[in-house]
Amino acid sequence: MKRMKPCFTAALAILAYAMPAFAVEGGKRGAAPLEMEKPAAPVPWVRYAPWPQANWNEFNTLRDNASPPVEGYQRVFGPITDGNPENGKKLAFDRSRGGGCLACHVLPGGILPGNVGPDLSTIGTWGRTDWWLYNYIYDARVFNPTTMMPPWGRHGLYSPEEIRDIVAYLKTLKTPAQFKDPRDDPNRRVKEEPTYDPDDPFQNPAWGEGEKGEQLFATVGPNGKSCASCHKDPKKEFRTWAARMPYYEPRMKKVLNTEEFITRHARATTGADYPMQGEENTELAIYLRSLGRGVPINIRFRSAEERAHAERGKALMGRKIGQLNFACTDCHGLAENKWIRGQFLTGSKNQVGHHPYYRTSQGEIWTIRKRFQWCGVAIRANELPPDAPEYADIEYYLTSLSNGKKVNTPGMGH
Repeated sequence: MKRMKPCFTAALAILAYAMPAFAVEGGKRGAAPLEMEKPAAPVPWVRYAPWPQANWNEFNTLRDNASPPVEGYQRVFGPITDGNPENGKKLAFDRSRGGGCLACHVLPGGILPGNVGPDLSTIGTWGRTDWWLYNYIYDARVFNPTTMMPPWGRHGLYSPEEIRDIVAYLKTLKTPAQFKDPRDDPNRRVKEEPTYDPDDPFQNPAWGEGEKGEQLFATVGPNGKSCASCHKDPKKEFRTWAARMPYYEPRMKKVLNTEEFITRHARATTGADYPMQGEENTELAIYLRSLGRGVPINIRFRSAEERAHAERGKALMGRKIGQLNFACTDCHGLAENKWIRGQFLTGSKNQVGHHPYYRTSQGEIWTIRKRFQWCGVAIRANELPPDAPEYADIEYYLTSLSNGKKVNTPGMGH
């Protein structure tokens, strides 16, 4: 038998690392069988019923460009004398329009303000002209193309008359804010540590869903086989599997995460159909990923294709979307101790190892893809189906930032 050339041996090593290998008939191991033609998510995709159902077709998504472009400075002549400061304060404090000014700025008398933007409690002493204030509120991108400030006027969140009222209010602010409750000072606010124990099955309902996943693992599908028919020792076989997910699947030229892999592998083997975001899919994902608890995450980009998908994921994290014109990195790439409203903003690292997790504020179990979808809807951007390649690339890159952190599915979070 001829010896394989070194380059070919290296190529096989890359494939062996990147592609999950599973036992097949006869005891041999090879690339996992996958159904590769159908969508892995329900078609057509329908947004979850409890979520806002508004349609934001006129604004960017992670896939499509639709937002109105920057149109330059607005014409404002002389001081604004017709603005109503009382109405301006109401607008600034109104959380129903993308969070209002308080979401990111300290304002006198504001409850749970954020601090990702500057403290505005003395802006009336800064010497800013009415022209500058109006234009910064209308569309701050004319001053800073990468600003986190939403284009309130250009994207239709406030009318020109309402912006004039907000300008009139801001001009009255000349005294530093005083905080009766220390929780209202975002620079002194303390992140509350959770009182629950995600490792306790009596406190974390996701463990019960994982037990259902274990039962599904042994359930015979339409093809007369179960997952256990091929995987005799899942605790051993899947010990490091979760730590290497998601992975780039060269046969599909796409990154597959745990949930999409489950859908496609089950269709090709047991014949069961477990679409992404379905109960059975999530139950199996919790079970399989929980087998890797404690194993350090280890995502490596070894081929040109893998590196390209990771770079695309990184770029997508910086893409501005939605009516509020936010990017992932606007909220999750900041310095320590930053808040939007009363919500503490975590960095990009260590975001994925606990998924799927039980989200206490919703009373539901969420996958990382559902979290991506919610982030979009929260900033008024239409979400994509959970099997969207854009989400896959983001998850691929985002998971790599947690290399060395341990898999701890299922987690809990608020």
